[in-house]
Amino acid sequence: MEKKLLNSPQHSDEYTDAAVAEMFLNNALIEFKRKKIRKEIDQTLQDGNKELFLKLTEELKKIS
Repeated sequence: MEKKLLNSPQHSDEYTDAAVAEMFLNNALIEFKRKKIRKEIDQTLQDGNKELFLKLTEELKKIS
């Protein structure tokens, strides 16, 4: 059985797991934002709001 000391360096697997989890969450957040903006863009097209449409499409370009 392996003992871990308080001052011993952590396993790189723990850092790798954390990095993968962070990348997963970041990708999920970006995809959520994309879907939300696309939905808002659809609404601006229905409403005929050109100014908001242009603003939202620029925002979508920035995160894509």
